[in-house]
Amino acid sequence: MSNKLIARRYAKALVEIGLKQGTLQVIQKELAAVGSLVRGNADLERLVSAPLIGPTKKAAAFDGVLGAANVSEQVRKFFSVVAQAARLNLIHEIITAFDELVDEHLGIMNAAVASAHPLSAVQTKALEASLSVRTGKTVRLCWSQDLSLLGGIKVQIGSTVYDASLQGQLRQLKLRLLTA
Repeated sequence: MSNKLIARRYAKALVEIGLKQGTLQVIQKELAAVGSLVRGNADLERLVSAPLIGPTKKAAAFDGVLGAANVSEQVRKFFSVVAQAARLNLIHEIITAFDELVDEHLGIMNAAVASAHPLSAVQTKALEASLSVRTGKTVRLCWSQDLSLLGGIKVQIGSTVYDASLQGQLRQLKLRLLTA
């Protein structure tokens, strides 16, 4: 079984707990803080990924760190179960899967937007509104600069790509001229 699938199963269990107890947003904030804490500390990163440390010792050490960081009992118990199952090395994948599942539950989709220049606030709002109408969900834009684009934008939502770049329009024009 792939690590992504395993991480998604753990994340799904935590989402169900959060939904049942009404603490989904609180858990999400805590997981983001724990992920930042682990990424920001080389010793913690080694602890979660070290295969030679036994699950029980790893669980106790990580619980101590989470306790010192004032993480809720609910999240501490979750990570204790993860550590006891020798899956603490998947912490970042679990957090990513959790965020994806929360977004699914809330009807939010991420859209990767590439353009040569940053979009203005007005363009960003118009694009979000247009994509929301098209998908029927709330769209969160993640902008990146692509200097290979002369003009226009490319948007990717899941596996669907909308190419409104100058190059894309020229390609379509070429195809129409060649088939005409």
